[in-house]
Amino acid sequence: MQKVLIIVGPTAVGKTSLSIKLAKKLNGEVISGDSMQVYKHLDIGTAKVTKEESEGIVHHLIDIIDVDKRYSAADFVESTNKLIDDIDKRGKLPIIVGGTGFYIQSLVDGLNLGGDHYDNEEYRNQMHEFAEENGKHALWLKLKSVDEVSAKKIGEENERRIIRALEVYHNTGVKFSEQTNNSVSIDPYIIALNTDRKVLYDRINKRVDIMFNNGLIDEAKWLDRKGDISLPAYKGIGYREFINYFHGDLELEDVSELIKKDSRHYAKRQLTWFRNKMKVNWYDIISNMEVVKNIEKDVFNWLNDKKVP
Repeated sequence: MQKVLIIVGPTAVGKTSLSIKLAKKLNGEVISGDSMQVYKHLDIGTAKVTKEESEGIVHHLIDIIDVDKRYSAADFVESTNKLIDDIDKRGKLPIIVGGTGFYIQSLVDGLNLGGDHYDNEEYRNQMHEFAEENGKHALWLKLKSVDEVSAKKIGEENERRIIRALEVYHNTGVKFSEQTNNSVSIDPYIIALNTDRKVLYDRINKRVDIMFNNGLIDEAKWLDRKGDISLPAYKGIGYREFINYFHGDLELEDVSELIKKDSRHYAKRQLTWFRNKMKVNWYDIISNMEVVKNIEKDVFNWLNDKKVP
């Protein structure tokens, strides 16, 4: 199995700086796990790593598509699996860094997303309600009746994976176990960063101020000149808030406050996702930079197949 280091956490928590430190120490290359950094030209609002910040570390999945193109979790998984294989073959450590929880989860769980037709929130909710009313065993039996191979492989306790397998079958008519899966077999160590909420929110607010000082409004104007607010890239925080400003319905100061508020809410959702959806190892490098040494120790133990506390 290929070792893959993953760094997740909310916006403005220090993921980028930690990834550079670890990549330099561990001979790694960074793969962006951010759904907005794939877009060309949108640099400030997506907080892309600058050439100076990267300190020579190779970064992947940044600036790869135009703003009018759609980029899905399925696209991310396919691209990342190929990159992991390539980076590993060159004797380097793949380091995935980002806050888009569904992307990371899809990769780690080896989900066959079935392309754009995979996502069916209504069906998932129905299955969660079914499990709540009838129990996990009944849910598992439902999967067993249509895909015994997947049922045996997943087991009765993993409700989320059972529902994923049912969803794939429901949407595609093909058993989860029979679908082509191009994923590589990975052994991930997931670092999740967090800090005191007030400290995090202050960092988010300051980051937005810096973005404005660096020319975020010009970037948003460039996107607005595309003339289509339905563009996938226009849905991102830091851009969508400008729409009413460009139409004369909002003051620039209000836009700044709105971006800060949306960013704080997004950070809260990110933390909820990583707490509830994934098995991660939590660290706070903002309150105490000495924690970085603990991270390095834990990662070295993982790389050498030693038990991590």
